Amino acid sequence: MKRLFIIIGIMTALGSRAQSDYGDITVTGSIQSDILIPQEDTKIGAEKYKEWGLTNTYADVSVMTKHIDVGGRVEFMRFPLPGYEPDFKGWGLANIYARMHAESIEVTLGNFYEQFGSGFILRTYEERSLGIDNSLMGAKIVASPMKGVRLKALTGYQRRYWSYNDALVSGADLELGLEEWFHALGNSNTYVTLGGSWVNKREGDETVMADATHRLNLPKYVNAWDVRARLQKGGLSVLAEYAQKTQDPSFDNGYIYRRGYVAMLSASYSKRGMSALLQAKRSDNMSFRSRRSMNGTSSFVNHLPAFTMEHTYALAALYPYATQPLGEWAYQAELGYQFKRHTLLGGKYGTGVKVNFSHVHSLQKNLSGTGGAGTDGYHSAFWKWGDETYYQDLNVQVDKKLSKAFKLNLMYMNQRYNKTIVEGEGGMIHSNIFVAEGKYQFSRKTTLRGELQYLTTGEDDGDWAFGLLELSLQPHWMLTVSDMYNCGATKIHYYMGAVTFNHKSHRLQVGYARTRAGFNCSGGVCRYVPASKGVTVNYNYNF
Repeated sequence: MKRLFIIIGIMTALGSRAQSDYGDITVTGSIQSDILIPQEDTKIGAEKYKEWGLTNTYADVSVMTKHIDVGGRVEFMRFPLPGYEPDFKGWGLANIYARMHAESIEVTLGNFYEQFGSGFILRTYEERSLGIDNSLMGAKIVASPMKGVRLKALTGYQRRYWSYNDALVSGADLELGLEEWFHALGNSNTYVTLGGSWVNKREGDETVMADATHRLNLPKYVNAWDVRARLQKGGLSVLAEYAQKTQDPSFDNGYIYRRGYVAMLSASYSKRGMSALLQAKRSDNMSFRSRRSMNGTSSFVNHLPAFTMEHTYALAALYPYATQPLGEWAYQAELGYQFKRHTLLGGKYGTGVKVNFSHVHSLQKNLSGTGGAGTDGYHSAFWKWGDETYYQDLNVQVDKKLSKAFKLNLMYMNQRYNKTIVEGEGGMIHSNIFVAEGKYQFSRKTTLRGELQYLTTGEDDGDWAFGLLELSLQPHWMLTVSDMYNCGATKIHYYMGAVTFNHKSHRLQVGYARTRAGFNCSGGVCRYVPASKGVTVNYNYNF
C-alpha cells in the first residue's frame, strides 16, 4: 500500500506541473483507484480476506510534442478486487510506448491498441471493469500515402496480465474512401468505404493428445482475413462485412480443425426525430486467441459484438448476454421516434419512444465423424438454425417531460435468458421487467433522481425489486442510496449508500455496499464477480 500512495503522489505532482507552461510540450495523464475494504458476510457468500484492503489502481502519463509522443502506465494489483483470474495479481509498468507522427505517417513502438473493421479478426483494447488489457507489444505503422487511402501494418506479442504470450501476431489493413476519387459521390453527400484486413498468428507447437495414443499436429500459422464495404448517404448507413479464419484447434473449440467464419449486415437510418437500426450476424467457430490453450476472458485477438442492448438499469442488466464465439445467429432491431411538441402524443414538451428487439439463436450442427479433437468437428448449413434460443429481449422505453422541472422515463422489458448456455447451468429464464425513473430539478444546482424497478420470473431465484434515490448538489456533491431485494428464494437485501465529491479534475466516491454475485458484461464479454460486502473508495484524477 505504501508503494501505491507513492505512485499516486508522483502522478499528482506531475499533474500539477502539467498546468504550467511547457511551450510545445503537453503533459496529460490520469489516476484511477478502486478500493474495497472487505467484510465477511456468510449470508451472501462474501469471503473473508487476509488483506485489510483490495485495490485496482492505474496511473497513466503521456508527454506529447509536435511530432513525438511518449507515455506509460503503472498498475498496482498486488491485492486485486474480487473475481479476477489469478494471473491478474501483480504490479509494475504495464504499458509503455513511443509514437512518431507526421502529416501522412504514424509509427508506434511499444504497447498499442488497434482494431481492424468491426474487430472480427483483430481488436486489442482495455476494459478495466473486465480486467482486459490485450495490447500488443511491438511496432505499428499507419500511413495515408494518397487521398482516400489508409494503410495499417503491425506486429507484436499480446499482453496477458504481467507477461506476454509467445505467439507473434502480425497483420495489415487497407481502407479506401471512394468519394475522394469520384467527386460525384462527395458532391451528392454519398460516401463509400471499402476495406480489407489480414491477420497472422505464429504459435509454437505443444503436446495435445486426441486420445491415449494420437498426438495432434497443430498448425504453426493461423491466418484470418476480413472484407467489408460501407455506404453512407445522408442519414442512411449500410455496412456489410465477412471474415474467415483458417484451421485453429484450441481449448475453446475442443481442438477441432474446422475453419471459422463470421458474416454481418448492419443498416441504420436517422433524421430529426427518428432513428432505425437493423442488424444480423452469423458467427461460427470464431474464437481467436494468441494462446490456443487458454480459456477465460484473456488472450483474445478478436472481438465479436453481442448485438444485444447493453442495459444500464440494475434489474434489466441482471441477466446479461455473453457472445458465444463457437457459433450463433444474432439479430437486433431498434426504432426510435420523437413525437413533436403540442401534438396528441407529444403533449406540451414532446415524447420520446424507443423499441428494441434482440434475438440470439444456435446454429444447426451436423457432426463430422466422431466430432471430437483432431476432426473437422461438424458441418453447418449457413441459413439453418439449431434448436436452442440463447437470448431474447424485447423492450419499450418512453421518456416524457411532464413539466419544466420533472422528467419521467418508463421501460418494459420481456427477456428470455438461457442460463445453461451463458453460465453453464440453470436452464431458460423467462422474465418481465418494469422500470420507472423520475428526475426532479428543484433549482439550477439541486436535482433529485429516483428509480423503481421490478423483475418477475418463475425461474432461478424468483422476483426482484430495486429502488434508488440520488440527490445531486452541483457542482461538488452527490448522495446515492439503493437497495436490490430478492422477493423469491433468498429474501436478501443488497443495499448501497455512497457520497461523491467532485472538485475540478478530482472525483472521490466513498460508499458502503453489499454486492450480489453475478456477471459483469461489456460488449458481449463477461466476467464473473463474486459476492462482496464492505467500504468502497473510488478516486479519479485527470490532468
